[in-house]
Parts: sequence; structure tokens; C-alpha cells
Amino acid sequence: MSRPINRITALRAAILLMGFGSKMPSYRYKKEFMQYAALGLDVGRKRIGVAGCDRLGISVHGITTITRKSWDEDMAILRSLIIERDIDMLVVGLPYNMDGSLGHQAKHVQKFANGAAKQLGISIEFVDERLTSYEAKEMMKSQGISTRHNKEMIDRKAAALILQQWLALKRQTVK
Repeated sequence: MSRPINRITALRAAILLMGFGSKMPSYRYKKEFMQYAALGLDVGRKRIGVAGCDRLGISVHGITTITRKSWDEDMAILRSLIIERDIDMLVVGLPYNMDGSLGHQAKHVQKFANGAAKQLGISIEFVDERLTSYEAKEMMKSQGISTRHNKEMIDRKAAALILQQWLALKRQTVK
């Protein structure tokens, strides 16, 4: 009778398949295989772009765009995503001004994020999101996708860029 495979056993198998063998030191093992359970949010007045990642933080993708109607509806949708994906962190893009100061919209985003964290009982981290929407639009244009009628896609892609940036920062601090 075989024993059930748990996360540690699966990670050890992955290490062996990648050729690390038993020579990989335990401290590196822990650093290389950190688990991420985060959603990236691009919060706007009309919409919230939402992105997620795999547990290893390798693949990031847009999940959905929430069309904002009311605080309670926004929280219900976020709560369902958090439960469905077993999330423990919200990564929120903070729109700094080009000079690095916090503008009017950034203060609205902070208020939203802090309120959401409190109501949902989840941790938040902020990431500088300057030019993520612009970068998302440029990516879409290069793929031949119209940005005029795809505002929701822009928000999802911007959320994915925010989450990618956060993951890159986390990888740097682990090294």
C-alpha cells in the first residue's frame, strides 16, 4: 500500500527531476520553493483588474476584471476569489505620481486596500504601479489587440504586471 503524496514529497520529487539530487542544501531548498498565494489588484474607480499566479510564483495570468458597483459586491467577489484560490495576500498597485509622491488616486487606492484587508481579514502589500496600464496597452497593441474596446483586458494585464513585479521583489529578497 503506497502512502499519500504530500507537498514536501512532491517538492522533493521535483528537485530530483530537475537534477539537483540530494546535494541541494536545505536552506536553498526552502528559498527556491517558496509558496505564493497572492492576488494582484489594479484598483480603479470603475474596475478592478485581478491576476493570480501559480504556487511557485513562476506563471502569472489575469483572472478577471471586477466591474465596480458597490463596496459589498466588490468584497463579495474578492472574498469568493480568495476562498476559491486559497489566497493569503493581496498585492495592490499604488499609482504614485511620476515624481514619487502620492496623488489623489493613490490615496483612494490605499483607502480601498486597507478597508478590504480589514473586512476580508487578509494581508496586503503595495507595489509601485506607475505605467503598468501603459505597458499593458503597449503589449496589447504589439499583439494586434484593440485597446479601445478591451478596457477589462488592460486592467487584468496591469494586475498581472503588478503581481509579477511583487514576485520579482520577493525573489530578490530571498537570495
